[in-house]
Amino acid sequence: MRSRYLSFVLSLALSVALPGWGQSATAPSSPQNGAVSESPQARTKVPTGVILVKGAWSSASDSTTPVPEGGSVTDNVFTNAYFGITYRLPNDWTEKYTGPPPSESGRYVLAQIQRPDDYKGPSRGNILITAQDLFFTSQPTTNALELTAYEKENLQSDYKLEPPPTAGKIAGRLFTSFAYWSPVAEMHWYILGTEIRCHAVQFILTSRDTKLLKSLVDDMNKMELPVEASPDKGEGGGASPVCIKGYANDENLIARVDPILTEHRFTSVPVRIIIDKNGKVRHIHFLSAYPDQTKVIMDALAEWKFKPYLKDGQPVEVETGIIFGRPQIAPAPTKGRKPTAQ
Repeated sequence: MRSRYLSFVLSLALSVALPGWGQSATAPSSPQNGAVSESPQARTKVPTGVILVKGAWSSASDSTTPVPEGGSVTDNVFTNAYFGITYRLPNDWTEKYTGPPPSESGRYVLAQIQRPDDYKGPSRGNILITAQDLFFTSQPTTNALELTAYEKENLQSDYKLEPPPTAGKIAGRLFTSFAYWSPVAEMHWYILGTEIRCHAVQFILTSRDTKLLKSLVDDMNKMELPVEASPDKGEGGGASPVCIKGYANDENLIARVDPILTEHRFTSVPVRIIIDKNGKVRHIHFLSAYPDQTKVIMDALAEWKFKPYLKDGQPVEVETGIIFGRPQIAPAPTKGRKPTAQ
């Protein structure tokens, strides 16, 4: 996430310093006989209030297949077709800002929900809905249960643990949770997580008022979630593909063409793909990639061929992750005791 932020700041600085950034750097020729120059640089203007940013971004090979960051809040209801979540916001709560694109390690901000600026009541707070792609996480975790345990065990010393806000099920699905607070800021955090399609989905509730936080947890029971969702597994239910980490290996591949990255070849390109029942790649989701990278990788993946994956003797779709370009550093093994569901 830090690298994305630095890239954004650098791009912003360049756009301010170089008005013709992205165009030819050649100086325009001087007008003859007092005529007005017809140089493209002289005619092109950046619209007011627009910032041009050229860098790695999330994208997909088609616009119909749901992607993790594709959720939205409409009529006070948050829906995300990829995760199969429908969550009616509590009364007097709204989404003020949409989240940034996913990080290279697969961290998403799916929604940021809060009470409006003109709210006059005594209690304010924040609801942050996030997802961590477990294929690309930089943490030594393999499911939502381990991620929650890791965050709890590595809490900074100036925060203090509290009893968890809930134990067992929320909206009929198993969640793992923990809570902590800051004695200095007098702020409390409730972390509630479950796993859906190899993502650790977390609801992070923040407020100074613990009664408000407990009421927000109660409201979460009104959510609709996939049939299969729990802290240590969850395929998403319905027609979603089977989620398998590391499926794109020599054992399952029949044909493969490696992309030749001539530009930005030292950057990491995390990619999620969906393999159809015949073993062909039907959908590509780039978490973070430059346009030249997406073109080369899409052309290469079009030539890949997998052995059909069988479930109960029938071919089914598979979703898996691949990293192109510079490989990420492998995370260290999880330390401490084996986590248990709460």
